[in-house]
Amino acid sequence: MKSLAMHYLAAALLGVAIVTLLPVAMAAPAAPAKGQAIFEQRCAACHSVEPGENDVGPTLAGVVGRKAGSLAGFDYSPALKASGKVWTGPQLDQFLAGPQKMVPGTRMPMAVAEADQRQALIAYLAGIH
Repeated sequence: MKSLAMHYLAAALLGVAIVTLLPVAMAAPAAPAKGQAIFEQRCAACHSVEPGENDVGPTLAGVVGRKAGSLAGFDYSPALKASGKVWTGPQLDQFLAGPQKMVPGTRMPMAVAEADQRQALIAYLAGIH
């Protein structure tokens, strides 16, 4: 009897874990897909995600972890080159929220006001190398 009760308890706990964790596991891949859509709508006119393909703005391939203003072959603003920033998730979030506020004199004219869109965009960019 004790063994049967333990079996039911284990099954119930497993069910609770699945119901609790499944939505989180299923939502994780959506951020990069949403970020790609946001990139295509709001960023692709000036930026590429292909390595070495600079446009009006620099390629964003490998941007996460890169020192701001350091990609060879792109003419960054003096302000961005001198900023000393490294593009971590929080730094990108702050920059995307207000480029001119974070780095006065940067040439980046666009901001992404919506925090959820910035997070999805950063998740997408983090996967581009």
